Amino acid sequence: MRMTPPAAFAVPSSAPLVWGVAALLHAVGDALAARFYACAVKGEISGFSRASSGHCYFSLKDAEGQAGLIRCAMFRRAASLLDFVPAEGQLVELRGRVAVYEPRGELQFVVESMQRGGAGALFEQFLRLKARLEAEGLFDASRKRALPRFARRVGVVTSLGAAALHDVATTFARRAPQVELIVYPSPVQGSEAPAALVEAIALAGRRAEVDLLIVCRGGGALEDLWAFNDERVVRAIAACPLPVLCGVGHETDVTLADFAADLRAPTPTAAAELAAPARLDCLASLQALADALHQGLRRGLDGRRQRIDHAALRLARPTELLRRQAQRLAMLQHRLGAAVHLTRLTHAQGQRQSASRLQRAAVVLIAQHGQRLAALAASLDALAPQRVLARGYAWLSDEQGGAVTSVAQVAPGQHIAATLADGQLRATVVAVDRTSPRKR
Repeated sequence: MRMTPPAAFAVPSSAPLVWGVAALLHAVGDALAARFYACAVKGEISGFSRASSGHCYFSLKDAEGQAGLIRCAMFRRAASLLDFVPAEGQLVELRGRVAVYEPRGELQFVVESMQRGGAGALFEQFLRLKARLEAEGLFDASRKRALPRFARRVGVVTSLGAAALHDVATTFARRAPQVELIVYPSPVQGSEAPAALVEAIALAGRRAEVDLLIVCRGGGALEDLWAFNDERVVRAIAACPLPVLCGVGHETDVTLADFAADLRAPTPTAAAELAAPARLDCLASLQALADALHQGLRRGLDGRRQRIDHAALRLARPTELLRRQAQRLAMLQHRLGAAVHLTRLTHAQGQRQSASRLQRAAVVLIAQHGQRLAALAASLDALAPQRVLARGYAWLSDEQGGAVTSVAQVAPGQHIAATLADGQLRATVVAVDRTSPRKR
């Protein structure tokens, strides 16, 4: 498509066409907008970030591994319509338009919509290797070792030109200058990085001159950190005889080296902070312990001084002690005499009260027994035989004096005696009537 230059840049037809930078970029943008206003592209996400404004920025790599990278911008309106969270290495299909970012003269793809297209090649490789190593038990929590609390020497495996080394060294100089750092240099990116990292880790293990080993590098895209996903590096970290602290990338970056290490730090700076406590904090803790020890010692000494002073006072005036003891003995003697007298009075009063109660109880008891005897006598008098005879009854007896209680005991002509209330009769039985007594 032929573009007509603006009037400000119009030149005679015989002269060559000269563009201004802004005009050229604007013309290229118009051409791209006309040709690629609405298109779709598929690739792997790399370097995804979301700004505080809600806009998303990332790069899209060729899904087939070909050399190709295009910067992408997804503004807040389109990003709010996403139904998933984009991740590093994810294969996606974008719809939008190709444009030129004129302030920097960069080609970019303005994303209107994004759909998942499956995991990217690198990400799939990452997941497969992670699953295999995890099945071997290489990432088990039981294999993790505790970091030394107060390390004197710390080894650092990273590139000599990396910003991560500067961050680690600066952090140690600020927080724990007493800790000595030993660097085991190795490239951290590129095809030669995995073998070099393995050798550096093995060298640190063979020398055994440090208490802790930090493996670190700064952040980057998934392919930039791929050396730390290499199986050789992961196995070297797991086999290292030293405790290993891994601080690779930024907080959102995760590598297989993080799983194999004894502890993961989100950044190289955080790894340095975890490797050794701050010197000022240690000094403050020591000072607090020293103050507590000094105060305890001072309290103990003060208590013993007081005891010595009290003992000295008692030894310096024995006469005063004897006088106090005599006063105390006199007071106790007076209290003892008063207590004896009071006890006697109490006992005497108790005896008088007991005698009075005993006398009253005897009178009451005698009256009760007299009443009972009178009742018994009345009952006995009512049952006396003389009383029964006085009511018209007679007591019969035979010639031998035995009581006659049945007609079967006598016969006609037999002599019996009948005792009445006022005398006795002699009688002869004329007849015996054996008829049954009348029923009442």
